[in-house]
Amino acid sequence: MKTAILIPCYNEEKTIKKVIEDFKKEMPHSTIYVYDNNSTDETSKIASESGAIVRKEFKQGKGNVVRSMFRDIDADCYIMVDGDDTYPAKFGPVLEKLVLDGKADMAVGDRLSSTYFTENKRKFHNFGNVIVRKLINLIFNSNMKDIMTGARAFSRDFVKSFPVISKGFEIETEMTIFALDHNFKIVEKPIDYKDRPKGSESKLNTYSDGMKVLFTIFRLFRDCKPFMFFGITTLMFLIISACLFIPVLICFVKTGLVPNFPTLFVSIGFAILGVMNFFCGVILSVLRKEHKHIFERDLTILRYITKYKD
Repeated sequence: MKTAILIPCYNEEKTIKKVIEDFKKEMPHSTIYVYDNNSTDETSKIASESGAIVRKEFKQGKGNVVRSMFRDIDADCYIMVDGDDTYPAKFGPVLEKLVLDGKADMAVGDRLSSTYFTENKRKFHNFGNVIVRKLINLIFNSNMKDIMTGARAFSRDFVKSFPVISKGFEIETEMTIFALDHNFKIVEKPIDYKDRPKGSESKLNTYSDGMKVLFTIFRLFRDCKPFMFFGITTLMFLIISACLFIPVLICFVKTGLVPNFPTLFVSIGFAILGVMNFFCGVILSVLRKEHKHIFERDLTILRYITKYKD
């Protein structure tokens, strides 16, 4: 069984050597790949000298790096970890076993149940992680503990069927939602987390990357749960329509006159938008169901081809 360690990197010359050496010690049977995303320091050189296979990804953004890694590399188990030395390599064999034993299609290293809130010095990141977790668990009726961790292991089925849409750090959120929506087996294991060592700088922008994550949740909620999404917006339109229409109706009942025709027309417009929105949700939910049927069929074909090739 082949295991690939995938390390997306951008300017991690201070930590990449230690990350590679730690994984070589913990998982000597694995092949380590470092994908350099236009680093301006010595990341590629140090990674290569440390024994990793170094490849370049010229489209900036972690999502673009993950897309290339998933397309290029063939393995039975894929372990993805950041190159900033915030996750201990000893989590690798634990998550690898879950995948290779068939217990998980995505094994997640859960930081939030461990040391994240004490180690992480960026308080808004703590708040953002909690908000994202609660939103996704509410929308997808799940009980995930860590949505945006960078420590994960994947099966071949997951990697070769996952369509990467996101370009940046919102990729972890997209992976989690994809796994939940397509009924992949997910297992979470608490892992230790430590803050970046002195001199190593985070590439995350708290506000812009946070907004990208929230937009990704919104987009995937609309795409994955169309009936629920358009049902909520339909209800909003109908409430606005009712709030505008009821005063006009009361006045008409009392006087037999309609003094505010513009208000009446606006209320009717919102009611029409609500009805249209509802049927959009119905149509899209039917298409979504058909899409899931096609996905399951294609996944079965992928498994058959993989088995035949092996």
